[in-house]
This record gives sequence, C-alpha cells and structure tokens, in this order.
Amino acid sequence: MERIVIKVGTAVITEKNVIAKERMMNLVYLIAKLRSKYEVILVSSGAVGAGYAALKLDKSKQIGKKAIAAAGQPILMSSYKRMFDIFDIDTAQILLTEDDFDSRKRTKMFQEIINAHLANDILPIVNENDISSTPEQLFGDNDQLSAHVAHAVDADMLVILSDIYGYFDKDPSKYHDAKLFKVLDELPEGVLDAQATPNDPFATGGIVTKLKAADFMMKKGRQMFLANGFDLSATESYLMEGKHTLGTLFTPKGSIKKETKTKKGGA
Repeated sequence: MERIVIKVGTAVITEKNVIAKERMMNLVYLIAKLRSKYEVILVSSGAVGAGYAALKLDKSKQIGKKAIAAAGQPILMSSYKRMFDIFDIDTAQILLTEDDFDSRKRTKMFQEIINAHLANDILPIVNENDISSTPEQLFGDNDQLSAHVAHAVDADMLVILSDIYGYFDKDPSKYHDAKLFKVLDELPEGVLDAQATPNDPFATGGIVTKLKAADFMMKKGRQMFLANGFDLSATESYLMEGKHTLGTLFTPKGSIKKETKTKKGGA
C-alpha cells in the first residue's frame, strides 16, 4: 500500500475565524475513501485561524500568535475527531518543529510513532508546534513542514490542498488567459526567489512556499500534487482513478514521459 501525506491549508479549513465545517467534512470523507488504497498522514493548518475567535490578540506579535495557536489547536483537533468518529477512524495529534528533523534521535522517534499509528490503523494529524518553539525552530509554514514529513516517513507523494487549482504560468485571478501547468519536472527559473503572498490573513504561505515544497520533493525523487481544497473532485479523481483533470503534478526530473504514458494507460 502506497503512503501519502495530505496537507490542508488555513484558507481551506477555516473561514471567518471558525472551522469551515462543510469543507472539513468533505476532506474527512475523502480521506476515509483514500484509506482503502493508501496509508494517509494529514498535515493540517488552521490552529491560529480557529483560535482567533476565542482569543483576539495581535497575531503579528510572537506571544499573541502562540497564545492564539494554543487556544486553536484543541478546537481544530476536536473538530477533526468528531468528524472522523463518524467513519470510525481514530486520530492522533503530532506537533513538530524544524529541530525534529535535524536530530537523528528525534527524527527516528517521530518516524516510529507515525509508523506505529499507521500500523494500528490510526490517522496521524500533524501540525507545526507554534507554542513551545522559538522562531528559529519553526519552518514558518506547513507547506515545507509537510514536505519534510513526507520525506521523513518515506511517503510516495505529498498532496497540498489550497485555495488554488494548481500552478499557473501567471496569476489566474488577474489574467484570464493564465495556463495551468499539469505536469512539471522542474520549476521556472527565479520563482523560488519571489516573496510569499498568502491570501488568508491567518495563513503563512502562498504559492512560493508550495513551490519550495515541490522543489524539495522533486529533489528527493518524490512527487507532489497541488490542487484545490474547496473542490476535492480533481484530487479524488487523480488519487483514486488516476485521472488527471485539474491540479499540478510535480514529478522528479526526467520522469514526465514515463508519467504521461502511465496516465494514458489508466494506471
């Protein structure tokens, strides 16, 4: 059974400082179906967005953001638990920082914990530990965290669900003739040097952090699929049926021809 990491962003999982229940349920339902074919690990943002309704502090200040995240993380996890309980899926919370990937001992520990969860049919839900860490210990966004998790647990693919339909040659919200890149095995020159511009005030990423995650995965010989988290039909079609309608597949260099042939064959 292949192993995948699914990362969902703040813009998808929250709306107006509360959990977006319908979108979360759609995600939970998709994961329930995917578990028949894959081992699934979920990386979920949303703690700060969910916590702001309970604690309206200045999130631009370090202590304010940490306090909001501390209030929001149990709200996020309890929402997931209620919904996954409908499908009899047990969940576990794992909070990580960048330091967990710099120490062989610490990395091995969370690898074994995640493997134990999966072996016992438990869904690991990962988030960055904003609360007890310093800025130097944080990735700063869950896109890059999810890529490092995917590599550390030997996942076959990272799936990032966001508020965009994939990677375009230019901003589709500004240019009607923007074209979607369906498959890429290398990134256009200079795109990683641009400034991250998240659309949601509680998000920390943007297209640049997603491209950095894709670059990391491709260099590690793994794939990443970037798709829309508001409409999960394209992701379900790709992961369950091998039909690539929307979304961008980032694949290791030199593998595009092989990937195209595979998809034409319906595998």
